[in-house]
Amino acid sequence: MTVTQPDVTVIIGAYEAMPYLVECLASVEAQTIDPGRIEVIAVDDGSTDGTGECLEEFAGRVPMQVTVIRQDNSGGPSGPRNVGLGKATGRYVFFLDADDRLGPEALERMVAMADTNGTDVVLGRIEGVNRTAPKSMWGKTLERTDVFSSNIKFTLSAQKLFRRELLTRHNMRFDESLWTGEDALFTMEAYLRADGVSVIADYTCYYLVGRDDGKHVTKSGGYSLRFDSARALMNLIAEHIPAGDRRDLLMLRPFLITLLPQFGPKYAKDSDKVRRHKLELAKPLMEAFWTPGIARRLKVDERLRLHLVAEQRPELLLPVVEFVKAKKQPAALLEKKGRRVYLAYPHFRDAAAGIPDAVYLAEPRQARAYPGYREGGADSFLRRAVRKARRVLRSSGGATPGGRAAAA
Repeated sequence: MTVTQPDVTVIIGAYEAMPYLVECLASVEAQTIDPGRIEVIAVDDGSTDGTGECLEEFAGRVPMQVTVIRQDNSGGPSGPRNVGLGKATGRYVFFLDADDRLGPEALERMVAMADTNGTDVVLGRIEGVNRTAPKSMWGKTLERTDVFSSNIKFTLSAQKLFRRELLTRHNMRFDESLWTGEDALFTMEAYLRADGVSVIADYTCYYLVGRDDGKHVTKSGGYSLRFDSARALMNLIAEHIPAGDRRDLLMLRPFLITLLPQFGPKYAKDSDKVRRHKLELAKPLMEAFWTPGIARRLKVDERLRLHLVAEQRPELLLPVVEFVKAKKQPAALLEKKGRRVYLAYPHFRDAAAGIPDAVYLAEPRQARAYPGYREGGADSFLRRAVRKARRVLRSSGGATPGGRAAAA
């Protein structure tokens, strides 16, 4: 008898997941895709709250193929995911967290999207339940895109559909040495190696559930682990993408999402010792990867804080952080006939601080919010130059482009 290969393997790593696991499993059972096309591999990572028993009860009654593995606690989500990945036989794999749940048509839609377009990764729309979820990448459904042409770099959680052949070919696994950010590393590598990525924006495939007990894994871990995560992601990007605009575009993600929050409002409450340590941890990352191309993609307050981190100026950084924490609005200074908007955050044009004006210059996307701003770049400069040339020609009695010579 020939066993048909399942279309998708759903990998569930579970630790102390009750009672959330009940709804999670119910969402798998409710999938509209044929049960024969699903394989479930559930790994109980040393739970003591009945998680393992709940998984075994589920396996015993549902029509789909379910394998339950029970093991001693590994300390994080990477181990169970890797165990599940090693056992998977489906054409695709999907990593489902035990406290989250799927939309009923999620697997059917994602598998169809990948099959139709030949893409290696599919992102299904994510909605938060009692917690925030990423939003910027769900503007429209994209049958085929990549990490450079869309906002998918801002959702690096593991809850995606991956073509298993891609993962097998590159021997991809979750880094068990990282205690946070391991999913970002895995997913970014998949994006970089993928032959196309699809985005389903018109149907909620995944519900990201905030636990009432506050035990969600992404909330755990000290600040030093965040620097470990940023370093690993930056190194991965640098290994795959040569220095330049494309690398800067991807580096924006670890700088903005992982590194910058370490110098956000909480920094104002940190002890002097912790502040010094954070700057020490950031120094090699800033020296290796911080570039003008990344800086210009940031808002002024973000750029200013990271500039001061790069310069190792804690005495200047703290007043900026406190200003941002207080949600104060900086004065806007319009110059060059409104074509430049400077935001006067602390130390602006303070000779003793010596921070370049360019750090305070709002990029067009931010500057448009200020009345009086006149957007213009090289094309505007060229038009002004042409108009000036015409005036000079007229005043000298010459011919203007497209016109007649002045009368003698």
